[in-house]
Amino acid sequence: MRDKFNKFMQGRYGVDAFARFTMGVALVAIIISIFFPGGNRIGALFDTIGLLVLLYTYYRMLSRDIQKRYAENEKYLAATAKFRQRFNREKNMMNQKKTHHIYSCPGCGQKIRIPKGKGKIEIECPKCHTKFVKRS
Repeated sequence: MRDKFNKFMQGRYGVDAFARFTMGVALVAIIISIFFPGGNRIGALFDTIGLLVLLYTYYRMLSRDIQKRYAENEKYLAATAKFRQRFNREKNMMNQKKTHHIYSCPGCGQKIRIPKGKGKIEIECPKCHTKFVKRS
């Protein structure tokens, strides 16, 4: 069965970041439609939007026009680059907070990363060479 699927997908575009995003949009729209039961127009609208976005996602995944789909994905990545970069920076900071303290220099505001568990230490800012004492 897996071989048949792999043979079917040969030469097709497949899943990329934009496809994952559109799949998420479709899922959110369908979930929102659940909160408007009983033939409500708003619920039907969200249901229709979810279905159309889902169909578009599958169209992109099964498409054989790889260059066009690649260009669409590049536009999406360029449009969301700043958001993804900020999210990754915040995620990295949260991981570093487990093992390090992050202090700001009182002189210039430079962020300085100090390992935890070293006791009371004197820190010298690498940018402005201001010295200050903090607990690590």
